[in-house]
Amino acid sequence: MSSHIRFCSYSHHTKGYSSQEDKSGLPGYLFRLQTEGDCEIIVNKRKFNIKKGDLFLAKPGDLYEIRIDGNQISGDYNLLCEGSWLDEWWNRSHKRTVSQIGLDEKLLTLWRHLTIEERRPLTEKNNELSSYLLKALCLTIERAIDETSPTVSRPFTVTRMLRYIEEHATTAFKVEDVAQFSGLSVSRALHLFKSSVGKTMIEYALEIRLSTALNQMKYTPMTLEHIAENCGFGTYPYFHRVFKKKYGVSPGEYRRKE
Repeated sequence: MSSHIRFCSYSHHTKGYSSQEDKSGLPGYLFRLQTEGDCEIIVNKRKFNIKKGDLFLAKPGDLYEIRIDGNQISGDYNLLCEGSWLDEWWNRSHKRTVSQIGLDEKLLTLWRHLTIEERRPLTEKNNELSSYLLKALCLTIERAIDETSPTVSRPFTVTRMLRYIEEHATTAFKVEDVAQFSGLSVSRALHLFKSSVGKTMIEYALEIRLSTALNQMKYTPMTLEHIAENCGFGTYPYFHRVFKKKYGVSPGEYRRKE
């Protein structure tokens, strides 16, 4: 299935900006993530006040206008794209016009990478890479929308804690780091996480460390001591104890069977 990018960029406004409604409607799917300040968007005669961390989505044919006051700074990543792959992606799940997804660094990194790739001269541009980056960006956006949907049973704060632990599980992070990242006190973060996820932060981190260790035991020649250190266990005896409790055999026995 095909995909085509009309434009992908970052916009920064310091003196205001406004666009006129195109009566023919948008020629593709419009993605816009507000990174700084706010603005007003009118789509199909309906007004939306867009704030930092808001993701705006519109589909082909939508009537679109944007207004940014002249007394403020406004920044956003924006993307206009089309194609059969985008049609399938858009139609397979409900896409809210505005979602407060925050500014996740992994998503921003994908958007920056795609923006830079699209700036290249035609002789230097890699269309295959742009296509994969676009699909990765869409799938990451879809996950962010799903995780912040009003129908999700857990609070968005808990999702933020999950993502932080997943990113830092193989390092020596502290519970205080997770709480600070989520903007909660340690006691509140611990209670909210356990009540929502059904396990403690450390238990969740251990699951990720064990999963990472299993992959490295299967597919790398690293020693078990190196794997223990590389996956965040610190020492091999601790890794040995946790692993055997989980799987009923020692890491060495498991590896020999594999």
